[in-house]
Amino acid sequence: MSILRPQKILFKELRKVENILEEIKVNEELENIILENYKTENIEFSEINIEKSVITNTDILSGKLEKNSFTDVEFKNCNFSNTSFEKCSFVRCEFNNCKITGCNFIDGRLYNVSFIETNANYCNFSLASIENTAFDNTGLRNSIFQENRIKNIILKQADLTQAQVFKTSLKGIDLSDSIIEGIAVSSEDIKGAIVGQLQAVDLLYLLGVKIRFDK
Repeated sequence: MSILRPQKILFKELRKVENILEEIKVNEELENIILENYKTENIEFSEINIEKSVITNTDILSGKLEKNSFTDVEFKNCNFSNTSFEKCSFVRCEFNNCKITGCNFIDGRLYNVSFIETNANYCNFSLASIENTAFDNTGLRNSIFQENRIKNIILKQADLTQAQVFKTSLKGIDLSDSIIEGIAVSSEDIKGAIVGQLQAVDLLYLLGVKIRFDK
């Protein structure tokens, strides 16, 4: 399965934006922009479309960026910790070496999205549609997946330690290359997932089985 990355062939000469809040005051659609070295906290904006753009070395902490649309956007070396992206759409986007700890992606859409070497611990993906999405060497510790619509997910050296999976089928998803220690999941949701031998032992609790190790 191939994840479509941002279509750089569509990128024209990028226009540098100094302050995104000033830009969206006059334009609800931002295209071919580059936002870099932008630092702020607690900002809010919604119903903005951002396309064919690069956002790099940017920190937006504890923001409320809900109901926005991101298409063909590269996020590089960004920190969005504790920011809410509720009901946002991400299409052909890439998060590379980013920190999105505690972010809220509730009821959003992720389609052809790559998370690469990104800290996504404590993220909430509840009710989100997640399709053709890769988590590559990405931390998902204590993340929440609840009532998700999942299709074609790649987990490569992801850390799902103590993640919570509820009413979200993992059928056909290969977990064998990832850490799933302490994952909270039901037998119904894990049914059909691909796991390694040692991981299977960790999941025996779902059957009420206790293991006695010989001395």
